[in-house]
Amino acid sequence: MIGIVDYGMGNLFSVSKALERLNADYFITSDKDKLLQADALILPGVGSFRDAMELLPAATIKEFAASGKPLLGICLGMQLLFESSEENGFTKGLGLLPGSVRRFPGTTNDSSTAYKVPHMGWNQLEFVKPSPLTANLNEDYVYFVHSYFINAENSPVTIAKTNYHEQVAAVVGRDNIFGMQFHPEKSSKLGMALLDNFLKIAAERNAVR
Repeated sequence: MIGIVDYGMGNLFSVSKALERLNADYFITSDKDKLLQADALILPGVGSFRDAMELLPAATIKEFAASGKPLLGICLGMQLLFESSEENGFTKGLGLLPGSVRRFPGTTNDSSTAYKVPHMGWNQLEFVKPSPLTANLNEDYVYFVHSYFINAENSPVTIAKTNYHEQVAAVVGRDNIFGMQFHPEKSSKLGMALLDNFLKIAAERNAVR
């Protein structure tokens, strides 16, 4: 049973519909006890990091993460897993993964060329290291919409990256904590396959307990 965290800033409809297409049992709730009973949690997110941290049941998410059960953050939900963000000033995150979220500067490193922010569109993933989240999958295109990112070159938890004038951590993970910067539920075949692998991780870890 997959719990989807409802804190008022998530793309709940599209995530739930993706789970339905994968024939996964799920529920959507903000109730602490129900969230802690889930076999795995999905933390979606759209909007501001600071606003999300003010609304998020952070203690519950950390307690769930400490249980060893799988947790997946999507888009802003992935960014919230990290230590901090510079969006709207410095804001502490959940601190479940190391690193800080920063804004795309909007110009190339030599400041000679401006580029569009937010990063919006289809970009190809490049797998960096093996993970059960990407097992038996091929590199393909996924759909991004974001203005802030984790630098893949500086992140020890990067599983897959993409390039948008910066090296962007697209899939991250350590132990039972995973994240995807893009929207897997809007990313065609590869996105659905990644979600399916997360469900397999949850099923396997539930069987071991």
